[in-house]
Parts: sequence; structure tokens; C-alpha cells
Amino acid sequence: MDKPQRGYWCECWTEDPVQEKRPALWASFDAYSAPQADRWVAVALRTISPALDADASQEASEWLYDGRIATRKALLRAGPCAVMLTQAHTRITWTIRPVIFLPLTQRRGTELPPCAAKFKPHTG
Repeated sequence: MDKPQRGYWCECWTEDPVQEKRPALWASFDAYSAPQADRWVAVALRTISPALDADASQEASEWLYDGRIATRKALLRAGPCAVMLTQAHTRITWTIRPVIFLPLTQRRGTELPPCAAKFKPHTG
């Protein structure tokens, strides 16, 4: 990638709504199309569905068969989306946000700039 590229940043967070702890990031994914982004959530939901209780499994099924269409439409309009379900005492949230991925410089086969030699790591 040599130019900025549009895409979607996807994350999966979990939290216990009863405890006052910060949510935990479990996974992230860079998608380069709306179908790829919502497919990431769909694969995760299908993977965990057999282990979910009846209510959470119903929430997952509803998103897979109805909510996914609304999610795809929102993504195609460059809107952010979230899919949330609760299993026992855990809330699982998948988020998808439109982003612009910036190309990063490759360091293979090139010399570092002179200022790199002046860098002294902080120890202590």
C-alpha cells in the first residue's frame, strides 16, 4: 500500500456490566471493505453461538439474519456500527468504524535517518 486507503477498523470488547472495571479488548481487525468487516463479526458470532445461553444465542441469530443487513447499509454509508450481546455476566461488543489506513515506511533495505543514532532508550 503506497497511498492512504479507506477501510474499517473492527474491535471486539468484553466487560462485566456489574463490576466497575474497564472493558477488555479481545481482538481487532483491519477490513478493507464493508462485506469483510461485517463478515468478521458474523464469523465470530457463528463460532461462539453453540456456547451461548438461549437469550444470547437469540440475539446472535437476530443480528445474523436481520441486523447484518442494517449493519452493511450503515457501513456502506461510512457510518460506525456496533453489535452487542450479553452472556451471563459478560457483555460482548463488536465495533466497526470507517477509517483511512495510512501507508507506513518499510525499513528493510534502507538506512535509518541520522537522528536515529541520537536516540537513547530510557532505562530505569
